[in-house]
Amino acid sequence: MVHRIERAALDSLFDSLRRRGYVLKGPTVRDAAIVYDDITSTADLPVGWTDEQEAATYRLHKRNDKAVFGFSASPYSWKKFLFPPILKILTARRNGKGFQITDTAHAADSGDADGKKYAFIGVRSCELNAIAIQDTVFKAGQYQDVQYRQAREGIFIVAVNCTTAGGTCFCASMGTGPKAPQGYDLALTEMQDENDHYFMVEAGTERGAEVLNDVEHKPARQHEIERADHAINVAAQKMGRTLDTANIKEVLYQNIEHPRWDATAVRCLTCANCTMVCPTCFCSTIEDVTDLTGTQAERIRKWDSCFTMDFSYIHGGSVRSSAKARYRQWMTHKLASWIDQFGTSGCVGCGRCITWCPVGIDITEEAQAIRENHIHDKVPMTTKEEHDGNT
Repeated sequence: MVHRIERAALDSLFDSLRRRGYVLKGPTVRDAAIVYDDITSTADLPVGWTDEQEAATYRLHKRNDKAVFGFSASPYSWKKFLFPPILKILTARRNGKGFQITDTAHAADSGDADGKKYAFIGVRSCELNAIAIQDTVFKAGQYQDVQYRQAREGIFIVAVNCTTAGGTCFCASMGTGPKAPQGYDLALTEMQDENDHYFMVEAGTERGAEVLNDVEHKPARQHEIERADHAINVAAQKMGRTLDTANIKEVLYQNIEHPRWDATAVRCLTCANCTMVCPTCFCSTIEDVTDLTGTQAERIRKWDSCFTMDFSYIHGGSVRSSAKARYRQWMTHKLASWIDQFGTSGCVGCGRCITWCPVGIDITEEAQAIRENHIHDKVPMTTKEEHDGNT
């Protein structure tokens, strides 16, 4: 059932979550960007702000209204809380002839180690899909990431359906937005005009319904529901980008020597920005650090990227030493071999990789260029293993 709450009731929602022990994480303005960080009330939200996003372009502008969620994808993603950039896996201290583990799994900017539970405020549909993808990577199957699972459990998600499309968004063509179909506890759709400012609210879980009961609300009228649906549909039609996903896996596998890879490599700085802002990328490296006395050592997990030379280093050198090989690996894994591994695309259409690429490389443009000049290799690649083996 769809309900309506007034704009003023949003603080009551936050209060209800805090009473239940949740630490609120949500969008806020900092350093000329909208980032995800600690919030306590609606005063911390980017009220009246919007973002301009294009290839290699991100700027904030004031809106002519008081929209709370009138922006698109933040440069951050929720990945930073669930799969932290730096995670201390363990600390070992010398104990006679042996050693003792004294600490485990502590993230520098995460609350999982001290029992905190988070409420994510303002999660977009594309980001819900990204979280679901990382759930598959880290929680499904025989081998699971214990730290991710612990951080993920208990997260309360307040989703926000998009009524404003960003310049680099293409979630509509990926089937991941702009309306959140599932994966949330509560989903909001912000509506406003000259005389009214309110939210349509849907509860996706029992605990979401319990929180909603703490907030003054009423059943939404049919014309309000239709108006909200129309606003979401308009956002879908105004996406800044599209990506044709028809047979995309086969198109990329069969064009591993396409000249477009060389043309893109000339521009690519292999800076790894695209993987750092991507909400689904999960490459990491492990570092063991010993103190100067030799009595204590730490094992630390850090984000890494397939764009770094060291990431594919084995005895004798890097497997992917050229920019061409590394960009091709990233894009083909994201749109093709990810499907073989996890049963879904690794891209959710958030557009971050386009916005934050210093030279404006556009994954939708690159995919279309290869599709339009489709040249079948003599030996088509059909599996992830074959793709990974070709460098």
